Amino acid sequence: MTVVDPETQTGQTGWVTEAEERSGDVDDAEEMPLSLRLSIADTLTLGNATCGFMAVYFTTTGILIPHLTGSQETGMARHSAATAVILMLCAAIFDLFDGLVARKLRSSPMGAELDNLSDLISFGLAPAYFVLVYGMVADDAHQRVAAVGAIVVLLAVVLRLARFSCVTPTNGMFQGMPSPFGALTVVSIVLLELPFVATLLAIVGTAWLMVSRVEYPKPRGPLAVAMLSWIVLAMGLLAAWAFDAPGGQLLLQTGCALQLVMGAVIPLFATARRVNNFRDNRREARAAQP
Repeated sequence: MTVVDPETQTGQTGWVTEAEERSGDVDDAEEMPLSLRLSIADTLTLGNATCGFMAVYFTTTGILIPHLTGSQETGMARHSAATAVILMLCAAIFDLFDGLVARKLRSSPMGAELDNLSDLISFGLAPAYFVLVYGMVADDAHQRVAAVGAIVVLLAVVLRLARFSCVTPTNGMFQGMPSPFGALTVVSIVLLELPFVATLLAIVGTAWLMVSRVEYPKPRGPLAVAMLSWIVLAMGLLAAWAFDAPGGQLLLQTGCALQLVMGAVIPLFATARRVNNFRDNRREARAAQP
């Protein structure tokens, strides 16, 4: 066995002597490991996490606490609910742009881990907590059953993010409903104010879609622009509802219903595209045969 003296092998092993440290020969890049430097994309990802946490904050202070203290101020609850959902929409914007920025510029080695942890807060914890509070404040809701629904949503996002870390998407498709889309669908179901049983079944169905193998296209190019436009429109609908604008309730319910329809219809387009590609490949294979 060969023993290497670190004092005589400084250049080979990366050890730094006191003389070099005093003389300032050590580069700043060596003092801070690459894995500890945040990129622009990472900053956007942290904005995602911040929005998710603040959504939980507004759900608690504006909806849950007034309900527990017996406050009859419905306007405050409406404003807080709208603010919480708008913050989840902002988190979705951050999540959309951090991927685009990471592809255009660069991301740190922490990027993927930061993205998963932030998504867990904004699209797992925040919507699940929204469902839980709904079960506590709605007149026809059952608190314990709603808590089970909230846990199902949270676990679905956890499983989805874990699977996403292990499986590489192919052909520009996600397996299962993306967690930002799933979170917005869950809160849309709650805001529709359907009967409790229908609300719970729709929430569980959305959770199943997130962990299923149903294919959803990645938001790139025109689809990313369409998604961003839809998010901005949803913010406007929520603002109109929060400030009790004429027709605001109807506009909000229409937007929530469209969110549910898109969640069900988008996989059909992906499936149709896959079937068409399969048919084209079969035609090319037949044409290539002698």
